[in-house]
Amino acid sequence: MKKITLFFAGLSCLVACNSVEKEKESFSIQDITISQYDNFGEEISSEAVLYKEAIAEKYKDLNEGDTIDIAFSSTVNDVCKAKGCWMKVALNDDQETMVKFKDYGFFVPKDIENDTIIVQGRAYVSETSVEELRHLASDAGKSETEIAAITAPKKTYSFMAEGVLVKQ
Repeated sequence: MKKITLFFAGLSCLVACNSVEKEKESFSIQDITISQYDNFGEEISSEAVLYKEAIAEKYKDLNEGDTIDIAFSSTVNDVCKAKGCWMKVALNDDQETMVKFKDYGFFVPKDIENDTIIVQGRAYVSETSVEELRHLASDAGKSETEIAAITAPKKTYSFMAEGVLVKQ
């Protein structure tokens, strides 16, 4: 009888620990104060917003041509200095995703590096050509030497944003 009781107690503890871990992967958009954010593009409507570590795991499972509809929160690493037409967003310490905006229909401020954002749209994996990489480096204000050093295409985690919230 004690063994059965201990078994169910251990099982309950395991289930509870897994539930806590799931809560750390995402939060609800209703849990934030929208007035603390500036909205660009469409309104964020996703029920679950993943944290950057959870979206990094989703990208690992994607192959070129796969897409997933998703929303996540992270930090902006870089933004287009010309007009705010793209941004690079942290996934973890050494990976980021290139975020562009649906139908080129909206832009974000050019001074949001290190700001917290919530973005909703489609995540996918693509290969970025040398020409595109050089264009992006030019937009980011890189030197001619840095631009010329780009000689090979790169596998890129990409994101087509429908809407972006930028924390004020």
